[in-house]
Amino acid sequence: MSSNVGLTTPRGSGTSGYVQRNLSNLRPRDTSFSPYPTDSLKHRQRQPNAEILEHDRLRQIEVQVLELRDKLEDEVVDEDEIEAQTEALRRKLLASTEGEEVKGDGKGKKGLKVHQVHELAKAKIEESERLRRALGIRDDYEEGGHWKRGEERLREGLPEVTTENPGRTTKKERW
Repeated sequence: MSSNVGLTTPRGSGTSGYVQRNLSNLRPRDTSFSPYPTDSLKHRQRQPNAEILEHDRLRQIEVQVLELRDKLEDEVVDEDEIEAQTEALRRKLLASTEGEEVKGDGKGKKGLKVHQVHELAKAKIEESERLRRALGIRDDYEEGGHWKRGEERLREGLPEVTTENPGRTTKKERW
């Protein structure tokens, strides 16, 4: 063996003692270079799908209607009476939940389950909007905009080198 690499002796190891390089070991790449523009790395809020939200609302209503139907069928009520009561409940629930969001009964944000992605996204947008209004942040606020404006002011204040005469500098005019 050379350079203290591998086994001191291959005896009893069941190997020949030959040492090879581990080709499965991946080295971390240089993180200073990114081929992607920095704008695409910004956080974008996931927008909820209105059709899915409406479908979940209607589905929740139908679950309540079917629970009533099961209860009435267990009580041996006439079929016409069951239809009348379930239809009345359906109309009442549709009228009362018009434009409301779905409330889950599981864990997670505001009683929503983890798999209710669109409801969670809608709740997050509403929460962000309330926070924005409470802190007095404008609608057109852009993250890092203060630094961009500061850099622009700094560039306007510095002298600019002319292309015709590199030794001569001119000051930009302010508007």
